[in-house]
Amino acid sequence: MTTHPARNTAATLVEALPYIRRFWGKIVVVKYGGSALAGTSDHDALALFAEDIVLMRLVGMRPVVVHGGGPQITALMDRLGMKPAFREGLRVTDAATVDVARMVLTGMVNPQLVSAINVHGNYAVGVSGQDAGLIRAHAHDPDLGFVGGVTSINPAIVHGLLDDEFIPVIATIGTDETGQAYNINADTAAGAIAEALGAEKLVYLTDIEGLRSDVDDAASLLRKVDAARLEELLTDGTVAGGMTPKVRSCVQAVRAGGVAAAHILDGRIAHVLLLELFTDAGIGTMIVEELG
Repeated sequence: MTTHPARNTAATLVEALPYIRRFWGKIVVVKYGGSALAGTSDHDALALFAEDIVLMRLVGMRPVVVHGGGPQITALMDRLGMKPAFREGLRVTDAATVDVARMVLTGMVNPQLVSAINVHGNYAVGVSGQDAGLIRAHAHDPDLGFVGGVTSINPAIVHGLLDDEFIPVIATIGTDETGQAYNINADTAAGAIAEALGAEKLVYLTDIEGLRSDVDDAASLLRKVDAARLEELLTDGTVAGGMTPKVRSCVQAVRAGGVAAAHILDGRIAHVLLLELFTDAGIGTMIVEELG
């Protein structure tokens, strides 16, 4: 006898029910990577991402979106004849480059995300780390120019939006006490924001399936890993380049920040957020403080 499609739908909803109950009222910070955004194709991964975020909101979760825009910044720099440079996954940022970053993050990527979410209702509000002193920054390294480290997070504006049942969408430009703007690595910023908000989960959407213990072996995908193992992978060089700030932020969030779990997921997979949050099998890599 052929199973009716409606029965499969019902089974999926029943499987999701305990997770919906568990995460009701919980803050989930989702970092939507510029790589995931740049990797959108004909199936429109951005539209599917927006559907996931709105569904999370409608079932009682409190999503906060933090976004990057590295590929988009690089693309505009190329058009302007500017040559990008990176050190340990961080963009070397002079005064002209920080202006480009502000233009791309607050003027292009942020409105694009807000508009995609608001197709489904008046949910999303775009903000920048500059707004209400949300992200206070300092120079991360003089050799990197206006690349900022996070000095502090003022979560008041985010809590206010969440209390009014909006979905904050945050561009990661921060400022110091003089008003100087800094380009903040979005992975680092997302981790700091998750800590400041007391988030239940911190989710990174990128353009890889998750973390591997052997980067060349797809079978070595780590489904669940603890902070100590991640530190080993950082030390031995398995995790390198652009993944470094992401993984360091995961370790910090689950160890010192009180975040219950962090996740690294492939943002190109249709409805990857729902698959990870609301199904038993999950998808990608889940990071916890200690394996139980």
